[in-house]
Amino acid sequence: MESNWKLYQDLETILYSREQIAEGVKKLGQKITQDYQGKDLVMICILKGATPFFADLMREIDLPLTIDFMVVSSYGASTKTSGEVKLVKDLDRSIQGKDVLVVEDIVDTGMTLSYLKRVLEGRQANSVAIASLLDKPSRRKVELDVQYSCFEIPDAFVVGYGLDFDEKYRNLPDVGVLKPEKYL
Repeated sequence: MESNWKLYQDLETILYSREQIAEGVKKLGQKITQDYQGKDLVMICILKGATPFFADLMREIDLPLTIDFMVVSSYGASTKTSGEVKLVKDLDRSIQGKDVLVVEDIVDTGMTLSYLKRVLEGRQANSVAIASLLDKPSRRKVELDVQYSCFEIPDAFVVGYGLDFDEKYRNLPDVGVLKPEKYL
């Protein structure tokens, strides 16, 4: 761990370094570029956590595309989902007839993204797919197909590269497991 960053002292371990993340994002961008050739792609960033991943991923996609942003909440200041999904900020434009790629930082229970996917499909999008930096299938509570993911992770509470605990740690350039005493 990097000792020159005080926040690293709060981590048990680093799961993915900034170099590993960059390589994973590059490969994912190449796959998305291949899959969306000739399509009208709209990338939707789920704020706030997906912001670093979204910015890096869109720069790795060699296609014309548009972007938009949504805020969806089901956690608040907790480490566990409340199960209730709240749409805090909606899209600015119509997605009717577009191919939508929802970009999220992590897929955990799948409840939030399952809800969001139904909402977007109801707006007559041509297709709705999910791209996530991290996928945690061991915690899934609903069936959800994550078409694009950089890394599958174990059931651990992770922070960094946009992922937070109570709005902190988003600025870490790596993804690490937060020490339990920091959130219990």
